[in-house]
Amino acid sequence: MYPPINQLIIKQVSLSYENWLSTLQKTLPERPQYSVVNGTIEIGQVLGEFLGVPIDIDEYYDQLFEYTSSKDFNFQLLNEESLDKTINNQFFQSIQRVININLEQKLSVNRFTAFLDGEQLLLKSKVPAIHRKIREAMIAALELFAAKEQDGLKNPELRRILVDLVKWSMNHLQPALETADPQNEMPKFLWYGDVKKSHQYFLFYLIKLGCDVVAFHPEGKDVLAGFLAEPIFIHRYPKQMPPEPFPNEKRSRKTTVAYRASKEIETILNQEGSGLYKPWQLREYTPSSLTLKTTYDELFILGKEVAMVRPDFEVANGQVKVPSIFAKVQGVSRNRKEYWERFHSLVQLENTLLIRKLPFTYSSSNDFRFHYRNALGKDGSINTEKIMQAHYWPYAFLPTGLQAGIANAIKRVCDKLYLKSLPTESIEDCKIYQFTQAMFMPKPLIQLLERFDYSQYVPKLVIFNNESTGTLSRSDASLLILLNQFGIDIVIYNPAGHNDVENYLDHSLFDIHWLDEVVFNFEYKETSIFKKGLFQGILKNLRGD
Repeated sequence: MYPPINQLIIKQVSLSYENWLSTLQKTLPERPQYSVVNGTIEIGQVLGEFLGVPIDIDEYYDQLFEYTSSKDFNFQLLNEESLDKTINNQFFQSIQRVININLEQKLSVNRFTAFLDGEQLLLKSKVPAIHRKIREAMIAALELFAAKEQDGLKNPELRRILVDLVKWSMNHLQPALETADPQNEMPKFLWYGDVKKSHQYFLFYLIKLGCDVVAFHPEGKDVLAGFLAEPIFIHRYPKQMPPEPFPNEKRSRKTTVAYRASKEIETILNQEGSGLYKPWQLREYTPSSLTLKTTYDELFILGKEVAMVRPDFEVANGQVKVPSIFAKVQGVSRNRKEYWERFHSLVQLENTLLIRKLPFTYSSSNDFRFHYRNALGKDGSINTEKIMQAHYWPYAFLPTGLQAGIANAIKRVCDKLYLKSLPTESIEDCKIYQFTQAMFMPKPLIQLLERFDYSQYVPKLVIFNNESTGTLSRSDASLLILLNQFGIDIVIYNPAGHNDVENYLDHSLFDIHWLDEVVFNFEYKETSIFKKGLFQGILKNLRGD
């Protein structure tokens, strides 16, 4: 005979935009984190926020209607309009009695909760684990209030918060708990629109109880900001707009024959692995780099090719593997005309950034040691969701897919350390340095990443280091690793054949191509005005040349 289940432990499930809905629709035993051992059950909880709106507003509101009206999702809608604000006067008086006792005796959170229970203000459940969790969730909500609000449980706002928690629990949570079962399914709630403080405490209470909670805010406001210790999944849509009334029916739209036909063609052609991708189809995907081993001649052949026709380009499961180039050209060809023609053919390609003055970054003096350690997950590697939601994250203005790509590149360069450690530097110190430098990417390089449509032309960073305009720094090399892991092409020219990037990175990370001669103080040769205007018009130099 199995022991009764009396203890419920809740673990947040790791989510992405691609899998959140399918995870939500799974029963609890089908989700990650589920286990039953010695009377304790552990379940995986779906928590997420969807901030802003997509390009297609009609589809957005149709989906919201579908989520709350279809039994396939089983969401209960919560917003300012849908909340039932009625409360039995007996409950109101009971709350006031507990408040008065607290003012007289200064109750602890546990005793305060016990008095609430004694006044029949806490919900009951026939499932022992849920019954116990209801009390634990109320204790967590009161502890949060005591910590956040001035004067703790003596704060005059406590009465209003408690009244709202009790009435919404009775009106919305109690019916859902009648069929709740931690061995199958817990209640699901969808919040929409603006929140007041009471709303936030109620959502926190639901989360602590083990309910699935997702929030949608078209204007991009984080409705749970400051209420959860652990970061949750957040998806940011590209646009923001004031919330419209929650839809009570699907929007009526008549589509043209041409529109329907184009969508059907897109469905057929633009699938993962089809080899045909429309512009920006992969913008929500996470890029990673596969560095190609090339010959000198192949630099100028592959460099002109779009990513999706390069060897081993791959798209699957929300990931896109970008075959990229990381090479160094040592010395100069005897045929100077050919040397410069090949060089200019590279820098005149679209989305190429030319650097002629070094260093092109600066070494940050900020101490990110605490931020780095706080960003680590239980497995000892960086948790990308944590850093994307951190206050110091400098890339929050970028599209969410691009943010995720940068965060994952940071995770890879710290997990597998490519930067050489200094003699007095520990492995952790080196990782902290890499982590810190990644937070200070110069604006032109950010814009280079923004222009990267992963299936199309690969942006390039070309460095011409003739050693008369500075030297490559360790912070430069640190950023080169990050760009390489993201999938950017990098080519370094050093006419004198001297070490620069080799001082900081292992030779195995990039190809080295030796040309015929080494030349010192080799002057840079501009392309002709005619060719410059014809092929590119605007070649950007990171240092403003």
